[in-house]
Amino acid sequence: MMRRRQLEIALESLAGFPSPEPEREQYATPAVVAAEMLHMAAMQGDLDGAVFDLGCGTGVLAIGAALLGAPRVAGFDGDPVALGVARANARMAGVRVSFRRADIADVRGRADCVVMNPPFGAQRRGADRPFLRKALSVAPVAYTLANEGSRDFVERFISPHRITGVVRVSYPMRRTFSFHRRELLERTVELYRLERRGPEPPRRTQ
Repeated sequence: MMRRRQLEIALESLAGFPSPEPEREQYATPAVVAAEMLHMAAMQGDLDGAVFDLGCGTGVLAIGAALLGAPRVAGFDGDPVALGVARANARMAGVRVSFRRADIADVRGRADCVVMNPPFGAQRRGADRPFLRKALSVAPVAYTLANEGSRDFVERFISPHRITGVVRVSYPMRRTFSFHRRELLERTVELYRLERRGPEPPRRTQ
C-alpha cells in the first residue's frame, strides 16, 4: 500500500477549484488531511470494496481512495465545473473514478464505505446534516470531518448509529475568499469514523 506521505505528495499535485463558491463552502481538502483520513480507512480494511465520496468537489478523497487500491470509487457533486476538474485530476493521477453530477439528496446506490469532507455549516447552518444522513443510508461505514468540539452533536444526530473512531487533525486552510484575512489559517478539526447499527435500509424502487 502507498505510504501516507507518498499519498499526500500525490494529492498535493491535484488541481483545486478554479472559481470556488463561498455558499457551497468549496474549500479544497488539504492533502495532509485527506491522506490521514484515507490511511485510517485503509488500515481498517474499509477501502476494500465500493467507496463513495459525497460532495467530492475536485475529487481529492475519491482519487486518494483509488490510489490506495479501492476497487470501485464514485464521486458525487452538484457542481459540473468541479466535476470537470475532478475528471482531469483522475486522468492525471492515472486512476479510474466514476464522477457523477448529483446533489446530496439525489445520490443513489450502495457502497461499502463513504469518505467525505462536507460543508461545516459556516455559510448555511445545518449544511452538514444531509451529508451525515445520506452517508449512513448508503454505506455501513463513513469517514467525515467536523469542527473541533462537534462530537456530542454528531453522536446525537446519527443515533442509533455510532462513532467508532475520533482523531484530531490539524487543518491548514489557505486564503480562498475575499473575506479571509490570513493567507494561511491552521485550525483543528475532528475526523470521525461512523458505523451504521442495525439492518441495511431497504433499497428504493424506481
